[in-house]
Amino acid sequence: MMAELSTTSLFPTEFGLDYKTKYNETEWTMIDAPPVTIFCVILLISLFGLVGNGFILWFLGFHMKRTPFTVYILNLAIADTCFLLCSVVYIITYMVTDPFSVTEVYIFISYLCHILALWMYSSSLYLLTAISTERCLSVLYPIWHRCRRPRHLSTIICALVWALSTLLSGSVAFFCDLSFESCVMSHVPIGILNVLIFPPIMVLSSLTLFIKVQCSSQRRQPGKLYVVILLTVLFFLLFAVPLSVKIFLFSHYVDGFSIVTLILASANSSINPFIYFLVGCCRKRQFRTSSKVALQAAFEEKAEPREDEEAPRANPVETAT
Repeated sequence: MMAELSTTSLFPTEFGLDYKTKYNETEWTMIDAPPVTIFCVILLISLFGLVGNGFILWFLGFHMKRTPFTVYILNLAIADTCFLLCSVVYIITYMVTDPFSVTEVYIFISYLCHILALWMYSSSLYLLTAISTERCLSVLYPIWHRCRRPRHLSTIICALVWALSTLLSGSVAFFCDLSFESCVMSHVPIGILNVLIFPPIMVLSSLTLFIKVQCSSQRRQPGKLYVVILLTVLFFLLFAVPLSVKIFLFSHYVDGFSIVTLILASANSSINPFIYFLVGCCRKRQFRTSSKVALQAAFEEKAEPREDEEAPRANPVETAT
């Protein structure tokens, strides 16, 4: 994914690591690569996102009690952080490399960043699908989710997600080191899963959740966690799905989007912490609150009573006393 910024190929691995069999240092140039300002923008977005995701990791890891959904969000923050780290490493490597030649070090780092970024991006997609699906089930079947849901289901699903993404990205790493044809074929399974399987499940579960909550929101306002999940899914569909489409097109020997996909994917991995904070601090239209309090409120699973019903509910209590 990262190597789509070079001029010769979509991926630096499409001819294997031994690039000298195809090009020498004078033939493979990066003259037509995007301007450095674009890389600076991506670098700033990634660094900004690293700070936000780092704070989320610190907060969920040490300052908040684990719940089924915070386990998912913690793993999602890990995947986003690693994706942004890959982006930063690649861009710095590109910027310090001689623009008129490509060394073995650059090829290796590009290869490694491509595999790791593909691994973390796929993990984010699968984790977000699991979050939206389980949240939908918790609304449709609240008794099952509250009483009969396996205690460590979130941990098990996260482990399966990491195993699946590791298997897929590992196969890409293995076959892309062999030949261009095998590299393309290795992207077919991950392209199908990342475009035709998981995104539709995410959209369907999120749409079902939205309709169900809206139909039952006459008595209670939807919880902040509900808003967090829907906004996270929405931004993922807008910013990250183009990268899935690019992978899918590459697996069918078709060139996809350009560097825009990297910009959007980096923005998607950076925006989640700010979604959590804004949703958490929007309580009663008051934005003056600490980040810890805002995040604590954002991850609460309970629904809130509507403001126009708080007063009528108080009257029976007073008369009863």
